[in-house]
Amino acid sequence: MKKLFTLAAVLAVSAYASAADIEAGKAKAATCVACHGANGISMVPMYPNLAGQKEQYLVSSLKAYKAQQRTGGNAPIMYGMVAPLSDDDIANLAAYFASLDPAGK
Repeated sequence: MKKLFTLAAVLAVSAYASAADIEAGKAKAATCVACHGANGISMVPMYPNLAGQKEQYLVSSLKAYKAQQRTGGNAPIMYGMVAPLSDDDIANLAAYFASLDPAGK
């Protein structure tokens, strides 16, 4: 039974990973550039780098902003930025930023 559960978990993660479209995420990221930089590396210290972040972290963060569950800092700006995003848009953005080199290379 444990092997079956492990196999199901691996298949679920694989299905999630393959569902995201990095190129679509790159196109959608055009509005993110102003704060988070052209390659996900922010030039402004108060804005986080997104390049190389874990995909699931980015998904959960964007969904939390969309639900207005994250507060502080620039949360109100993010509320407006993520409001129109679909779940597919969020997955694609997360896949795109996760695929970028955090060193900016």
